[in-house]
Amino acid sequence: MDLINFRVGQKTISLKILDILLTERYEGNLTSLPNENKSFIGVKDYMDTPTPIFDLGIVLNNQSTSDTNTALSDLLVEREKEHLEWLNALEHSLVTGTPFTKSTDPDKCEFGRWYNNFKTDNEDLHSIIVKFDAPHRELHAMARELLELQKSQPQEKVLSVFEEKKRQVFNQLVRLFESAREQIILDYKPIIIFTTKDGITPHIGLLVDQVEDNINVKKEDIKPLEQLTSVGFDVDPQTKIMMRGLIKMKNKHSLLLDPSAIFRPEHLMRHEAEETEEYGLF
Repeated sequence: MDLINFRVGQKTISLKILDILLTERYEGNLTSLPNENKSFIGVKDYMDTPTPIFDLGIVLNNQSTSDTNTALSDLLVEREKEHLEWLNALEHSLVTGTPFTKSTDPDKCEFGRWYNNFKTDNEDLHSIIVKFDAPHRELHAMARELLELQKSQPQEKVLSVFEEKKRQVFNQLVRLFESAREQIILDYKPIIIFTTKDGITPHIGLLVDQVEDNINVKKEDIKPLEQLTSVGFDVDPQTKIMMRGLIKMKNKHSLLLDPSAIFRPEHLMRHEAEETEEYGLF
């Protein structure tokens, strides 16, 4: 079976090539219609046929990738702001002699706790994020060094060292924060997949993050739903309705989806039997 893999947030999904009419860059030019389904984002014509478009990120992740990226970018802004405030507090302590009450441990500040748990499959973003570690640790070490230096050196000397390290270390962190936010924006180039049930007319459009690759799989490559617990994969009810199996790839899994099962009438959504056979895997 020939499939195309797509990225949706942290997930990879697979669709049969025969289920796809066209993929095109998403430009936000959809016609809005009243609808209670939060994943429905509008209508777009395919060959003069109005086609409903759904955000697959909301379906699979309960949040659009655009909103996820915005939240991450906003978090990085906040973490940068916190380190500026940290730096100002350190300077105030060195100038006035008042105790420095903020953390000098890089693993215990808000950014450090976030950094130690953050994971991403985005290789470009990951290559930027890993560069934070050295200057971030150096910044916190600077506080310990200066607070110790303050005990034996004139204030003018201590503040001179502070300004020098601030330029070298903090400015490096600022550039990394900027680069990370820019990468988040640059990497998000969503596309619409126009799907079909008969190979001719459009069924629905799916908004995904990007195209990954083409693959050809055999029957034994597809793990049935009942085996998913063996790999620790939790399947929510809505995903289960449209999911036809889990495909093992080199270092990850892909969800094999049937677009014809997405957003059926409500009375059909309750029936889950016989779907693997109907999808015609082999």
